[in-house]
Amino acid sequence: MHAGAVAAGKDLNVDVVWNGPSSETDYARQVQIVDSMIARQVDGLVVAAQDRTTLNASLDRAAAAHIPVTVFDSGVDSTNYMTYIATNNFQGGQMAARKLAALLNGKGKVAMLMNAPGSKSTLDREAGFEDVLQKEFPGIHIVARQFSMSDRAKGMAVAENFLTAQPDLDGMFASSEPSSVGAALALKSRGLAGKVKLVAFDASDDLVQDLKDGSIDALVAQDPFRMGYEAVKSLVDKLHGTNPPKVIDLSATVVTKGDLDKPEIKTLLFPDVKKYLN
Repeated sequence: MHAGAVAAGKDLNVDVVWNGPSSETDYARQVQIVDSMIARQVDGLVVAAQDRTTLNASLDRAAAAHIPVTVFDSGVDSTNYMTYIATNNFQGGQMAARKLAALLNGKGKVAMLMNAPGSKSTLDREAGFEDVLQKEFPGIHIVARQFSMSDRAKGMAVAENFLTAQPDLDGMFASSEPSSVGAALALKSRGLAGKVKLVAFDASDDLVQDLKDGSIDALVAQDPFRMGYEAVKSLVDKLHGTNPPKVIDLSATVVTKGDLDKPEIKTLLFPDVKKYLN
């Protein structure tokens, strides 16, 4: 995302000031950062909300200061923004459910390793996953669910608890990068990689390696580079007099080990980040 935003800044001749908390659950720090940007009277603001309600007052302040705001990656309950750009997360969860169902031949017991209670993007993924299983695959039952709190170590502990409590578990869905890494670590530590099917969300280097070695059976990959680029572009368009759409959906892509050599998948998973972030 950072690289995509910087790339757009270079292409469109605007300065991009990038900042964020060191922890995904440090909500107070994100509010401080956003409010400081408003106080600096930036020309436009892009925010990826860690929690769907925490930034609502800040968005009100930005609107009062006539600063256009694009929300990207994870949504907010407020409607006080110009554009929302993100993966269609509900659809991404549906894609994950259909892939896991295919891996399980339409029957079995599965667990959901969720992200965090206030994260709209991952809540949408989890809702989409449940929606498809309930409507299309009555032979698959969700027997456990728990949050990782966006932490790899907690995600691993939760996944190990699933495997202990449900020794006949057939599959897992992990709705975020930390949850996915934790689930893969748990399967490897128990010698269950490839036996308990795992569909993961996101595509960090660690997750791609887990896909290669068989710890993960499929990734639902986003396009964070494009997301960052389009977010900056939406603000530049607004500053030039064009009103962007209220919602811009970006589709996710299901990636399996056999897809990794495809040129379009290489471009998606391995954008030239170093070109923009020196």
